[in-house]
Amino acid sequence: MQPVVLWVPSGRRLLSGLLGMNLVLLGAALVGSQAFNPSGLRNQEPEAFLLLVMGLSLAWLLWHLLWARRQPGAPPHTDHHAGGVAVTVVLMVLAAFSVLLHVFRLGYFAMMVGCKPAAKILSAFFEGPFVILQVTTPASIKPYTVHMEIELEREEAGVFGNLSFDIELRVGERDPVPVWAYTMCLVFRKGVEVLYPFNMEYYLMAGCLLYVMWKNVGRHTAPHAPAAPHRLTLRAIRRSGVLLGPLAGGATLLLGVALFVLYQVWVGHRKQREAAFLLFYGFHLVLVPLMVLASLGGSLVHVLERRGRGKGGGEGGRNPARSLDVLLLVGAALGQLSLSYFSLVAALAVGPQGMMGNLDLAYSLLCLLELVLQNVFIIDGLNGPHHGPHHGPHHAAGPAHCQRATKKSRKAVVELLEPDKAATAGETEGGKKKPWTRRAKQEICAFLILSNIMLWVIPAFGAHPQFENGLGKKFFGFTAWFILVNLGQPLGVFYRMHSVGALIEILITA
Repeated sequence: MQPVVLWVPSGRRLLSGLLGMNLVLLGAALVGSQAFNPSGLRNQEPEAFLLLVMGLSLAWLLWHLLWARRQPGAPPHTDHHAGGVAVTVVLMVLAAFSVLLHVFRLGYFAMMVGCKPAAKILSAFFEGPFVILQVTTPASIKPYTVHMEIELEREEAGVFGNLSFDIELRVGERDPVPVWAYTMCLVFRKGVEVLYPFNMEYYLMAGCLLYVMWKNVGRHTAPHAPAAPHRLTLRAIRRSGVLLGPLAGGATLLLGVALFVLYQVWVGHRKQREAAFLLFYGFHLVLVPLMVLASLGGSLVHVLERRGRGKGGGEGGRNPARSLDVLLLVGAALGQLSLSYFSLVAALAVGPQGMMGNLDLAYSLLCLLELVLQNVFIIDGLNGPHHGPHHGPHHAAGPAHCQRATKKSRKAVVELLEPDKAATAGETEGGKKKPWTRRAKQEICAFLILSNIMLWVIPAFGAHPQFENGLGKKFFGFTAWFILVNLGQPLGVFYRMHSVGALIEILITA
């Protein structure tokens, strides 16, 4: 069914888009000024702007929650494109870690009240309630809120990028600092360092979901598409016997965590530094080729499915979430792709130098191949047909059609709740056995999900050998290479997390 505009004129979307664009440009100018001339902004303008944006967002959220949504004839509050079960659970987990981060920030700023500007201290008090209120608000956020949220994430990165943990200033004061206060300050500092990657991922994910809601304002989907199929498919997956993918991915995750801990311990000692780099490159040179083979196998499975099904069978109607998923995957992959290409250019210019140079070059080439093949597999999976109770093309939904679809949906729910029929739900579909291609796709998705989680953990929590080692630093110089890595690594981290979400959706809809 094609979407039908029911409310909110397009002029409001234009106004909100212009407002958001100006907020982003102003925030980028403030963050850039703070980065290039830190002493030029004497009145904490970036933090003040952040407080203003959060204050406006909080005021609108409270107005919407307490008054606007209770009015008769209010617009619908449920966006199925942005409110899937997996997405909601991940967002809630990230929000919980973000709230915990703000608790540590409050403790840290409370102990540094004499050293930190008032704007930073106030932002720590505002941001925790902002996250809580935003997560608990129904999924009907207005257009301009997404721009404020994305701007908030950009500002947050700037604030934390300039957050100097200056305990030594307190130690150097005339009055001696108690041991317990010094210890607590270290605990708060470490808590902020550990939890900050989750906070960054929360803001990125919230911004993406709010963008989908903004694009869906005024669209009306077919009423015969309830939320039940996702829950039923999850139950079918648990009974479908998918085993090899989770086992291989779980082993990868456990081994990766152990090696990551060893890396963090060894990299701080000069004598064991080279061994730490060998651990990093060795793990990636084993895992990335396996992911290449898995992505290639998944793409071949998609080809076989299309040949067996013929043309058609895709998801009907325009879905902004699908377009955004593809755009984010391709855009976020540019970070690691650019680093790999710069490393390749450096290797061609100066030639591999020593074992570490060869390892860095091999790592860059494998990352290029893995990113391209995984993107092909994910995009094919997102744009392909989705199996489930409502598989097939959409038709115009009249009253009689909606009534028949509702009866069929209730009948499917009742049948799957019966023990004898629920046990075979994952093995049959319409009286036929589930094709082996769908089982293979589920195994591949399970392995890639856990592998991408591991590849997210490693850079998100501080393993960056490209800063200290590699051909790029020798060829481009430390300053230029430092800037390139600082721009590329955050995009790579976001790519891994977003690819996990896309792979979960492919796994569920398989």
